[in-house]
Amino acid sequence: MKRCLTDESRNVIRTVSVVAAALVDNANRILVAKRPEGRSFAGLWEFPGGKIETGESPEAALIRELAEELDINVALPALTPVTFVSFAYPEFHLLMLLYLCRDWHGIPQGREGQALRWETTTALATLPMPPADVPLVAVLRALLG
Repeated sequence: MKRCLTDESRNVIRTVSVVAAALVDNANRILVAKRPEGRSFAGLWEFPGGKIETGESPEAALIRELAEELDINVALPALTPVTFVSFAYPEFHLLMLLYLCRDWHGIPQGREGQALRWETTTALATLPMPPADVPLVAVLRALLG
């Protein structure tokens, strides 16, 4: 007799795909945003970005998210894929794609009330961040110094 496995019996959790940007200024500092109160990981610092919507390419999602969150415009050629993180949180599995961006139009502003700050890669290592963001700091430090 064959048994059919359900999602529950296989312990399958959903995968959430997100994109993030390492916006790098002329002083080689990276922009991070503080997660607002009322959200998961409130008060922790993260790279700006967000969820990839159905039917959206990762690059299109990041361009949209940066416009919505920071009021900046980024052109597709300005995005360079750097690395990704695959991280298992208790409620879901996160797949985060990180892009480097040195060219944008506008001055980044926290349009959702989030605090922003520019930090060196050394200083990033001292900031409290969500667990999935932490390994990205080492990659950026190796890349940017």
